[in-house]
Amino acid sequence: MAALVLCALAKTARTTTKRCLVSHLNGTVSTGGLSSALFPSHGPSLPLLPGIRWFSRGSGLRFMSHGTAGKSAGGRTRRAFALSGAALAAGAAVAGFLANANHLQRAEMATKIPQPALEKREDGDILERCRGFMCAPVTDARVLQENKGEMRTKMEMLIMETQAEFCKALEEVDGGTFQVDKWQRKEGGGGISCVMQDGKVFEKAGVNVSVVSGYLTEEAAKQMRSRGKVLKGKDGKLPFCAMGVSSVIHPKNPHIPTVHFNYRYFEIEEEDGSRQWWFGGGTDLTPVYVNKDDAFLFHNTLKEACDQHHPQYYPDFKNWCDRYFYVRHRGETRGIGGIFFDDLDSPSQEEAFSFVKSCARTVVPCYLPIVYKHLNDPFTQEEKAWQQVRRGRYVEFNLVYDRGVKFGLATPGSRIESILMSLPLTARWEYMHEPAEGSREAEMLEVLRNPKEWV
Repeated sequence: MAALVLCALAKTARTTTKRCLVSHLNGTVSTGGLSSALFPSHGPSLPLLPGIRWFSRGSGLRFMSHGTAGKSAGGRTRRAFALSGAALAAGAAVAGFLANANHLQRAEMATKIPQPALEKREDGDILERCRGFMCAPVTDARVLQENKGEMRTKMEMLIMETQAEFCKALEEVDGGTFQVDKWQRKEGGGGISCVMQDGKVFEKAGVNVSVVSGYLTEEAAKQMRSRGKVLKGKDGKLPFCAMGVSSVIHPKNPHIPTVHFNYRYFEIEEEDGSRQWWFGGGTDLTPVYVNKDDAFLFHNTLKEACDQHHPQYYPDFKNWCDRYFYVRHRGETRGIGGIFFDDLDSPSQEEAFSFVKSCARTVVPCYLPIVYKHLNDPFTQEEKAWQQVRRGRYVEFNLVYDRGVKFGLATPGSRIESILMSLPLTARWEYMHEPAEGSREAEMLEVLRNPKEWV
C-alpha cells in the first residue's frame, strides 16, 4: 500500500465528506477546529501541473547518510500545529502522448510552467496558496502563516499542493470528481483523503494527506529500532510528528499502468529534548504489459529530478526500489520500480527537503503522458484477466510486506479506510497460474523476475 501508509493514521470519528467550501473573510482562513471554512477544489487555484522544470536548483554533490537520523536542537513545540505537541503522518496523475492531440497539448503546456513563477508561488502568502488545495490544510492556515519558516510548515504545504495538483490532473483526464474526506485523530492531528471510484478511466484513485502526532507505540518504535535508529524516550514515551502524501492509482484499461507515490517527513523528540528527523518516499510504476517507451519516460523523469541533487541518487534509489517492492514468496517484483528511499537525514535538512520537493513534483509529468497515450487503447477479456491476476500480486505485497501498512495498523487511532485505500476494487487469484511461453504475459513476468535498467 503506498510505500508508507502513515497517511492513514486517524479515526473516522469526525469525517467531513463533500467538497470544501471557500472562505473569503478578509483573506483569512478559519478552519473552525480543522473542519469548517474549507477551500474549493475548482475555480481560482494553483496551476494544474507543477511540471518538469520544478526541480530544485540545489548546489554541489551530496551524499546520503545511512546511519542515524538527523538531529535538530530541541526547541519549543508548536502547539497548534497538531493538537498534541509533536505531529505524525504520511502518507498517484496523468499527461499525454498520441491518442488525443488536444490532450497532448494540454499535458505539454502543463509541464512548462516557468521556474520564476514556481518560486514566486512558493514564497507567496500561505493563506493565498491554501485556496488551491482540495480542502483546508490539517493545520490551521493562520498557524502555518505564523510559522512559515519551519520545516513542518514547508512540508505540509508541499504535500497539500502535491495532492491538489495530482487530483486535479486526474479529474481532468477522467471527467469524474474526488470525494474529499477530512478527518481528525483524537490522539493528535488528522488528514485529508481524496478518493475517486468507478470513473471513466480510473477504477480507483486515492490521494491521501496526513499530518498526525502523538506517542509512538512500542511496536512502532521497535520497527524503527530494527532499522538502526537509536531512540531514547522519556518514561518509555516517544513524542512523534509525521506528515506525508501517499497515492495509488488503479486504471480500468490494462494498458495503463498502476502508479504509486509517497513522500513523508518524520520527527521524534527524545528525552533530552533533541529531535531526530528524516525524510522518505518514492514513486514506482506497475504495468500489466511491458512497454519500453513508457518505462523510459517514467524512469528518465525520475532520474532527471535525482540528478539535480546528486548523480548517484537515481541508481541507488532505483536499486533500493527494486529490493523494497519485492514479493518474496512469489520471487518477483511488484512492478518495474522507480525510486525509493528512507531515513534521509543529510546533507542538511533544507537540502534533503529540496530533494524531496523535486521528486514530489515529478508525479504528474512521469505518469500523465502514459495515461493519455493509452487512453483509448482497445483490450481483450484475456488482457483484462491478466490485469486482475497482477493486481492480486499487488494486494499480496501491500498486505504482507509493506512497511507503512504495518506501521499504520500498529498505531492507535489508525484510520483503516485510508490504510486500505491502495487496494484495488477488483483482483483475481487463479490456482497454479502460469502464462503461456512466448506470450506478452510471460514477457512481463520475466521482467518482474529479473529487474532491468530502463535508462
